[in-house]
Amino acid sequence: MTELVLISHGSFSVELLKSAEMIMGPQDNIHAIPLLPSEGQEDFLAKFDALVKDFDDYVVFADLLGGTPANTISKQIMLGRDIQLYTGMNLPMVIEFVNSSLVGTDPDYITAAQNAIVNVNDVLAADDDDEDDE
Repeated sequence: MTELVLISHGSFSVELLKSAEMIMGPQDNIHAIPLLPSEGQEDFLAKFDALVKDFDDYVVFADLLGGTPANTISKQIMLGRDIQLYTGMNLPMVIEFVNSSLVGTDPDYITAAQNAIVNVNDVLAADDDDEDDE
């Protein structure tokens, strides 16, 4: 089974996991690693390595391209580790992970993330325009 590792500045990854579980139920194969203010790259990498040491297959979502959590894992990729890393993580990406695991399809994390970015005012205005046309 594929594992999902959420990494972030502060507790964003922990809280994102809690939000996903609120919607999708308990998720034993999703894990969160926060980079705490008192920690550096070495501390963060030690936590990451301790978590993934027994994983056969995993994917990593990071909060921000260019931030310390993503940069730490990017360095590992450049050193030859086989890690799939996506940045800009959001709740729809996590739900895509869960849903694709449940139904056995290939996940499309980027499309899930992009499709979730919507200006609701524009959607509502378009609905109002449709109603005016009737």
